[in-house]
Amino acid sequence: MPALARFYASRRTAQRHGAARVSSVPFARATRPNVTAKAGESLYGQLSSTVSSSRRRDEAQPLTIPRVPPWLQTLSGGRRQYGNGGRLGLGDRRLFHNYFVTHLPSSSMHPDSRSSSGPGHKLPRDASTPHIQRPGSSPAAAALNMPSRDLTVVRIPLRRAKHHFGVASSRGQRSYNEDTNQAGTISMPAFAKRAPISLQRRPIQKPDEATSADSALGDPQVFYFGVFDGHGGSQCADFLRDELHGYIEQASAEFGLQSSLRKRPRRESGRKEDNDADRPDELDMKSEEEVKDELRVPEQDAHGVVKNPERMEPIKGVDPVTARVDDVPKAVKLEQNLVEQYRQTVGGYFRRFNPEFFRESEDTGNVEGGGPPITVESVLMYAFLRADLDFISAQARKPDPDDPRVGDSPVNNDEILGAPHTPPSGHGIGGLSRFKGGSTASIALISTPTPAPFWHPNAQSTLIVAHVGDTRILLCQTTTGLAQPLTSDHHPTTPTESRRLRRYAPAGSMVSGDSFGEERIMGLANSRSFGDMRSKRIGVSAEPEITRVEIGPAEYSFIVLMSDGVSGTLSDQEIVDVVKEARTPEQGAKDVVDYATEVSHDGDNATCLVVRLGGWERRSEGGVGSLGTKEIRDKRRTEALDPRRGKR
Repeated sequence: MPALARFYASRRTAQRHGAARVSSVPFARATRPNVTAKAGESLYGQLSSTVSSSRRRDEAQPLTIPRVPPWLQTLSGGRRQYGNGGRLGLGDRRLFHNYFVTHLPSSSMHPDSRSSSGPGHKLPRDASTPHIQRPGSSPAAAALNMPSRDLTVVRIPLRRAKHHFGVASSRGQRSYNEDTNQAGTISMPAFAKRAPISLQRRPIQKPDEATSADSALGDPQVFYFGVFDGHGGSQCADFLRDELHGYIEQASAEFGLQSSLRKRPRRESGRKEDNDADRPDELDMKSEEEVKDELRVPEQDAHGVVKNPERMEPIKGVDPVTARVDDVPKAVKLEQNLVEQYRQTVGGYFRRFNPEFFRESEDTGNVEGGGPPITVESVLMYAFLRADLDFISAQARKPDPDDPRVGDSPVNNDEILGAPHTPPSGHGIGGLSRFKGGSTASIALISTPTPAPFWHPNAQSTLIVAHVGDTRILLCQTTTGLAQPLTSDHHPTTPTESRRLRRYAPAGSMVSGDSFGEERIMGLANSRSFGDMRSKRIGVSAEPEITRVEIGPAEYSFIVLMSDGVSGTLSDQEIVDVVKEARTPEQGAKDVVDYATEVSHDGDNATCLVVRLGGWERRSEGGVGSLGTKEIRDKRRTEALDPRRGKR
């Protein structure tokens, strides 16, 4: 019996006998080679120690290193080729990067000496005359196999691109910071809505015309941003920071997900894509009178205490788009196997588990009538649930430091002979002892239909948000300046969560209030989270709430991702107004965290990520700009500096 099933079986047995405390049953020891276990070393690593060092290195890196590194292939304009039609296979190296690849124009004062082709007159600058374009003439092209001076490809670390992305974090008044975050480009096929062709007066694109750098799959790069808020420790949040993107990449490969874009979109003469057709100047900016009824600003009560307004409902996203996959029956089988593993190992709530975006029909060949189609949302749901199951399974096999019966178990007791339990990265999960805490998570994936980056004012893109817990994601609408939430808090008393938890009747009796009047389920403020293995059976799952949003040119100014240390203290409109006043996303993230920690009463960890979108340059033009919450922010800062604050 798997260790996780033993763990939950022991809990059921103890509950029937009225035990005061439930302990896990140690996993049965198998016959193992006489290998000395090292702290943190997997069984795979122990068995490999009996082989030669060269053989061990080969096994640790099953891939043959290409002659040209992937990043060098990208810099030279090439694309890494895969044996399965340009998609990542299960054995291919994960290509998540904390940088993005783009083109930057070279300085015209320092031309590239290698690009000397063309009818250059070789005259000094003072003797040259301006070139007059004649009908039918075209500029000289760069020499074959030689980079043009206008096609300098560079790698830019995302965390250093302060004009495009910013992140800030503070532990507040806590002894340590349990918040983590991640940002980079993820190796998965593009999922953006294919840009339609519209009639415009534009010359046809030349075959050698410059294009932006693509990902290793040949598609425009897919960007990944995530914020994770741990509780009971940072072990689960660290796991999600380091591994969740790998689970998404692996799920995309297992499902055989294909790109939603044409490999080489063809432009007809006199036509161009919508990505270039719509201009941000066409935005209909709203006035103060038009948005004042929708503006939600915190107010002070009779005692001078600032009360945040009731939160808006999150944006209703567009419907999922059917994805192209290699083998639909195989993808459906993966979904069914995962659900069955939850039923067998966890039970309880998961015996009637029916994840959204999953198919129910056993007829895997019937694509039309068997249930919802395979979508990117299906892949994200699978990746989240698989990551959570792997994490709690690993913890169930670890010794419980609070249980003297299993406290002396060997350090490699959490491994299965012949099948070491590791995430996609190959690293072990967690520490040497059982971790009983968990983490919330909110991630944002951005894909564009053309090589134009999503922050370009004329670019359109597709945004998919997957959310678990009470971390939060906001959009700032350019025309109105209003905050548009993309997520809702998963608390046990919210209507949607109450309906979900009623699938398992005992979950309702587990909800109780704490000393502050906040409703909790088994002592947890969130009804969805990663980890928290003791509460899984009553429905504290990691099934994400997924929203897809189509973003038009300059429709939104920026995205904000934050932990509850920010969203629990500030209103949505305050957060976006603080960012509006910043010169860069980096400064905006820092200002939000500084303001939240300054006015916070509980001093929780605070983390904020700000991502620039196409309407960034016009972020303060819509509605009342940043003045809507200016007065209340000044009052909050004054109150925070009041020495009598703690006596009220």
